[in-house]
Amino acid sequence: MMKPLHSFVRALLFAVVVTASAQEEPKEKPAGGPEKPAAPAPAEVKEPKLSVTDHEITLNGKTIKYRATAGYLVLKDEKDKPRANLFFVAYTKLGEDDPAKRPLMFSFNGGPGSSSVWLHMGALGPKRVVMTDKGESLPPPYKWQDNEFSWLDETDLVFIDPVSTGYSRAAKDVDAKQFHGFNGDIESVADFIRLWTTRNQRWASPKFLVGESYGTTRAAGLSDYLQQKYNLYLNGIVLISSIMNFETALFASGNDLPYQLFLPTYAAAAFYHGKLKADWAKDLPSVLKRAQEFVAKDYTLALLQGDALQGKDRERIAQELAALTGLSQDYVTRQNLRVNIFQFVTELRRNENRTIGRLDSRFTGIAPGDSGGGGPGGGRDFFDPSLEAINGGYTNALNDYARRELKYENDLPYEILTGNVQPWSYANAQNQYLNVAQTLKSAMTKNTFLKVWIANGYYDLATPFYATDYTVRHMGLDPAVRGNVSLTYYEAGHMMYIHLDSLKKLKGDFSSWMESVLKSANVK
Repeated sequence: MMKPLHSFVRALLFAVVVTASAQEEPKEKPAGGPEKPAAPAPAEVKEPKLSVTDHEITLNGKTIKYRATAGYLVLKDEKDKPRANLFFVAYTKLGEDDPAKRPLMFSFNGGPGSSSVWLHMGALGPKRVVMTDKGESLPPPYKWQDNEFSWLDETDLVFIDPVSTGYSRAAKDVDAKQFHGFNGDIESVADFIRLWTTRNQRWASPKFLVGESYGTTRAAGLSDYLQQKYNLYLNGIVLISSIMNFETALFASGNDLPYQLFLPTYAAAAFYHGKLKADWAKDLPSVLKRAQEFVAKDYTLALLQGDALQGKDRERIAQELAALTGLSQDYVTRQNLRVNIFQFVTELRRNENRTIGRLDSRFTGIAPGDSGGGGPGGGRDFFDPSLEAINGGYTNALNDYARRELKYENDLPYEILTGNVQPWSYANAQNQYLNVAQTLKSAMTKNTFLKVWIANGYYDLATPFYATDYTVRHMGLDPAVRGNVSLTYYEAGHMMYIHLDSLKKLKGDFSSWMESVLKSANVK
């Protein structure tokens, strides 16, 4: 059984000073002064104890025996002093003749400030949170079960919680702020990947990253950093609900791009909630096609004109914009033909006293009412009903699973999605939009074997699919590697795997992609 965290942190950070042996002959004192004390021996740092348990699961009709390892990996500085304790859970298949030949995938979520729980207990890991087939929350107390769509039959999995998320913390007397930014985050997660790979003798394994949301930003950043810093070359990267170019998603004065790229997802949400009329509401593919054509032609040209767009031309754009979004023509006109995400989710069903989800626009919640504060929702307090639908279940599941199944004990709160990392530093992108798509391009240009798969939800209003399409089309990849990027789409939201049909499709798409990647790498 693991000691309480405060006990082993003290053991980790404080060392026993070994003095000179009492049997050693005394040295002659130097003339003119007292003898100098002997220099203390280097501090002895004890690694925290890991919890190791063995399990089995049936996947695709086959029984998989696997080992789960949960606990801390200590990151140290050049003087061997602890910097941070990163919590992880690793799942490795048992019975392999040569484990080093088995694929290895490192997984994390985003935020910034999110633990890895969502991918861990929603899609990839051997257990998943029990929800309705649609992805709605069941009443508490919540439950978890075997995940029949786990990726464990095809790859070993390591789930990483960045500093200040999950159970991960900065070491004693170390300022956690150094990890709360793009550069510090990339450096620390890369150090973890290098060290775990080395200690577990997995440099010979085909290696992969999978990230979700800001985790895709991290994965793209890591792709080039791992190559440059450690000569660690990846076989593949999976980006789930991707955000690489932040210009596509930040509604700011003078930046019209998000208004264009969010529009197809607005149309999808309006279709789902029955707010489109007549031939506008035939089926989702037709709606998406019409929205994308409108964006690519009329809407983009209209916004480009700014205040010069007047009269009948302005009215025509307002009519089509209203028809595609389910909002009134008067409303979109008053918003200067530009409706941001918070306005849309609160306005679409305002007359019914309902708001819709940002992470997953299929979800609805009771509108919280008018705060009088003039917030981003036009004076309403905003909450995301799709986030509320998953928060309780995933938090409950992880805390129960860690102790009951993994036999891991820790009295710290498991930070599912914390604000303690804010303000997040983007010092590397001062006075510009962060764009790691070019970082990924650099990695793919140098490592032409690197394959990238991007999974997108049609109802995702956090990282819209059309923004990802735009980003990929503007990476400027050489034709030799352009085919290394593939995209798939799901009729669900940001966490498409909470929707059972999408979870099944995600696993099938992963299996096909992994097979092609390993085949191209001559790995059987």
